Amino acid sequence: MEKIIEKKNIIKSLCAFLIFYFLPYIVIYGLRFLGISFDGIDDKTRVLLNTILSLMTAIILFIIYSKDLKDDLIKFKSDLIRNVDTGFKCWFVGLIIMMVSNLILNFILNAGGANNEQAVQNLLSSLPAIMAIDVCILAPFNEEIAFRKTIKDVFKNKWIFVILSFLLFGGAHVISSAQTLIDYLYIVPYGALGGAFAYAFYETDTIYTSMTMHFIHNTVLVILSLFIL
Repeated sequence: MEKIIEKKNIIKSLCAFLIFYFLPYIVIYGLRFLGISFDGIDDKTRVLLNTILSLMTAIILFIIYSKDLKDDLIKFKSDLIRNVDTGFKCWFVGLIIMMVSNLILNFILNAGGANNEQAVQNLLSSLPAIMAIDVCILAPFNEEIAFRKTIKDVFKNKWIFVILSFLLFGGAHVISSAQTLIDYLYIVPYGALGGAFAYAFYETDTIYTSMTMHFIHNTVLVILSLFIL
């Protein structure tokens, strides 16, 4: 019986991860097949398109994990203070590692900043309100499901789960925009936060702990970015 449950979890997790990663490409290439091209679109259109795709992904992931999300919400609220306290502690540790590694990359190795972060800044300046919805709400939900929930359901060992989350979360934010070998080192600051969120999730056994911290983290960054802009 346990083997059947494990197989179901593996299939479910794999499907969810593939949906998170490939759904935008499927939609875009499907529209291209119908004669609708997005080549050369401006930043405002890109923001709207990205937000719609993120919303579609969130709806599908919510449907897949609706029961688990309901159960986790009950668990999160039942021990709210402890869960939030654990989440903040893990977030703080991850944030410190992220900041220190970013300082090393920027000021010692002269890396010049992550390309992914610079792209987000450009899009944020075009449609701040819509972009904020994507970055602060949809992205944390989708990423916590894809990089925490799917992995934890398959890999039960705490440190395997944390390390895999570290690598996959960091890689997803860097690999597609990396242009030099040094750019790949930004997997460390992004991964540190992903690993911290994974640890918080494991310790509290509810996805809402890491999801809440992810919401807060992204919201703080967006607010700071808007002040900079």
